[in-house]
This record gives sequence, structure tokens and C-alpha cells, in this order.
Amino acid sequence: MKPEITDIKGIGPSAAKILVEHGLATPAALANASVAEIVNVPGFSEVRAAAVKQAAADLLSGNVAAGPAKKTAAVKKQPVAVAETASKEKTKKDKKDKKDKSKGKKDKKKGKKKK
Repeated sequence: MKPEITDIKGIGPSAAKILVEHGLATPAALANASVAEIVNVPGFSEVRAAAVKQAAADLLSGNVAAGPAKKTAAVKKQPVAVAETASKEKTKKDKKDKKDKSKGKKDKKKGKKKK
């Protein structure tokens, strides 16, 4: 049985539809495409494009051992994104706290009590 594009690790029905619309309808087409070509498809970063290209090549060669290694590489990037998000949230909180403190000072100058 010939492998389908959705047999590639990381490609579900939505991604498959978008890839087909951009002329990458088979695992062979993905394996032979350059990372730059795949990056032109909406929803595919350079990291995802490289992982999908490798997964397509692995599927065609019958080599399934390389699939989890690529997943591990992608997982390593997640803590960075989480750290960036946490940092942004902390910055927003710091700004809000600073604003609240300065508002409290203004209220005290006018003789108002802050609740």
C-alpha cells in the first residue's frame, strides 16, 4: 500500500489539505522538496518544515527510528517559548503594579484613601 501524506508524522488532515493546495500532495513530494519550499506553505516554520521533510523521507525508506528524535528536538524548543511567555506576563504584571503604586501616591496627595 502506497503511503499517504497523512501517514507522515506531524501531518494531520488540515496540514495535508494546505500542503496539497501548494503542490506537495505526496510523501515523495515532501521528501524531495527543499525546506525553503515547505516554509512557503502557511503554518510551516523552518523547524517544522525540516522535521516534516525528514519524517517523509523516513516514511518512504521505512526508517521510523528518526521520527521520535525529531520530535524530541521540537520539544526542546518549547521551554524557551514558555519562558518567553512567562517573562512577558511578568513584565505586564510589573507594569501594572508600578501603575497601581503611582496611582496610590496620587490618591494620597489628594487626601483620598485607596481601597
